[in-house]
Amino acid sequence: MMEALETDGTVRVWDPLVRTFHWTLVGAFIGAFVLDDPRRLHEMLGYIAVAAVAVRLIWGFVGTRHARFADFVPRPSTFFSYLGDSVRGRERRYLGHNPAGGAMVVALITMVVLLGLSGWMMSLDAFWGADWLEEAHETLANLAVGLVVLHVAGVIWESRRHGENLVAAMITGVKRR
Repeated sequence: MMEALETDGTVRVWDPLVRTFHWTLVGAFIGAFVLDDPRRLHEMLGYIAVAAVAVRLIWGFVGTRHARFADFVPRPSTFFSYLGDSVRGRERRYLGHNPAGGAMVVALITMVVLLGLSGWMMSLDAFWGADWLEEAHETLANLAVGLVVLHVAGVIWESRRHGENLVAAMITGVKRR
C-alpha cells in the first residue's frame, strides 16, 4: 500500500489511529505519573494506557503500512548499524519510524504493559500490601520516564538532523516526501 501523496510534496504517513494512540498514551502516562492521588484516577489512567496499547498491538499487525510492526521493528543488527551511522552523521531518513524509533516503540509498549500488570497485581488480595510489588511498579514508572526522555531527545535529534518537525507530523500525520 502506497502512502497518499499530497499536492504540496508531502505524504500521509501516520494514520489517525496511530496518532490517537500516541497522544492518548502521552496524556494517560503523564496523568498517571503525576496524579498518584486520588488513587482511582491514577488507576483509570493506567487502564486507559493499557487499553490503548492493546488496540495498538492489534493495529500493529493489521493497520496501515507504517503502523505495522513489520515496517519498523528492527533486527538488532539493523538497530546497531543505524545507531553507528547516526553517530557518524550518515543515518538515512525514514518516512516511518527509523530503527531507533522502532526499538523505542517496542520498549515503551513493553514498559506500559509491565506497568499495567504490576499495577493490576497490586489490586489483588494475593499481593495486597506487597512492598516489593509497589517498589517494582515505581521503578518501572521511573524507567519509563527515562525512556520517554530518550524518546523526546531522539525526536529532537532527528527533527534537527533531517529538517522536519516530527511532533507536527505526529499531530497531522503528514511528512515531507
